[in-house]
Order: sequence, then C-alpha cells, then structure tokens
Amino acid sequence: MTPIVCIGETLEERERQETLTVLDRQIKDGLDQLSSEQIALLVVAYEPVWAIGTGRTATAAQAGEAHAHIRKRLRQWFGAPAADECRVIYGGSVKPDNIKELTAEPDVDGALVGGASLDVRGFASIVTGAHPAAV
Repeated sequence: MTPIVCIGETLEERERQETLTVLDRQIKDGLDQLSSEQIALLVVAYEPVWAIGTGRTATAAQAGEAHAHIRKRLRQWFGAPAADECRVIYGGSVKPDNIKELTAEPDVDGALVGGASLDVRGFASIVTGAHPAAV
C-alpha cells in the first residue's frame, strides 16, 4: 500500500496569498516524524481545497508553482534522494481538457483523479493525455 498525503489551501488562503505558507505548515506538521526513507515511498497530492468538486482547477502555472515549492521543501527537509523519489501529484478537478497542461509542469508527476474517473471515456482521455506514449 502506498500512502497519499493530501495538502492544499482554501480559497481564502489563496486569496490572501498564503498558499506557500500553508503548504509549508502542512508538510512540516504532516511529515515531520517521517524518515527520508519513508518520504521516498510517499505520494504527496497537491489538492487545493477550493478546486475539489467545484469544477475549478488551478492553472498549470499555479499547480507548477505549488509543486515546485513542495519538491523544494522535501529536498530541503529530507534530502535530494527522498525528494526525487517522492511522487508529487495534482488532485484538484483533473479533466481531459487540462491534464496535458498540468502534467507538462516539471514537478507534477501525475494526477489524483476524483469524479472524472466515473466517466470511462473521459478517464481514458485523462490517462492518454497524461502519458500519451504509454497508451
């Protein structure tokens, strides 16, 4: 079993430009007792609370910024090997029409798909969009 740790800010926190501070607090509070070896085995999902089930999604740039920050903190607090092994995925209203843009960001390793997985054709489009060479 692979644990998935979900972190993300509310709309109010984003509007107050507190996203990175919130992510720091959540990473620190949620992962502080783990070793670098344990971090390497984790999946961290950036799930902006304001995008879950609302149909709203972070832009690729917003997701990229958050993911780069998460990876930077993992590297700083747990070391480069652990940060490089840990998968950091996006999980806020992933759809067929935004998956390519999201996964094109360097630190976005994949997606945590919620409601969109209920539509077989749409989900297949997400899989194809995220990894066109693999399908």
